[in-house]
Amino acid sequence: MNEYVFLYRGGNPPPSPEQMQQVVQKWTAWLKSLADQGYLLDRGHPLERSGKVIDGGKVITDGPFAEAKDLVGGFSLVKARDVSQAAQLALGCPILERGGQVEVRPVMKLDV
Repeated sequence: MNEYVFLYRGGNPPPSPEQMQQVVQKWTAWLKSLADQGYLLDRGHPLERSGKVIDGGKVITDGPFAEAKDLVGGFSLVKARDVSQAAQLALGCPILERGGQVEVRPVMKLDV
C-alpha cells in the first residue's frame, strides 16, 4: 500500500448553521468509513484561509491569495493500492457535493 494526500479545494460554504451541521456529519461519516476500511492514516485538519507565502528570494508576504476555488481548505492522509484506488476513495468526499474538488497526490518516499 502507498500513501496519498487528499487536498480539499474550494466548495461553497453552507448557508445556515443547520446545513453546516449536516455537512460536518457527512464529513465525519465519510472519514469514519475510510478509517473503518483501513484506508485512513490521518484525518488531517481544515486550514485557515490566511497565512504567509515565502518565495525563493526569501520574501515573506501575506497570502495565499488564490481564487476561492483553488484555495486548499484542508487535507487528509490515506493509504491505497495505487492512485486509481485512492481517487475512487475520494469520490465519496462531501466537498464534491458543494462544488469543491479533491486533489489526490502520492506521497514521495525519500531514502534519507
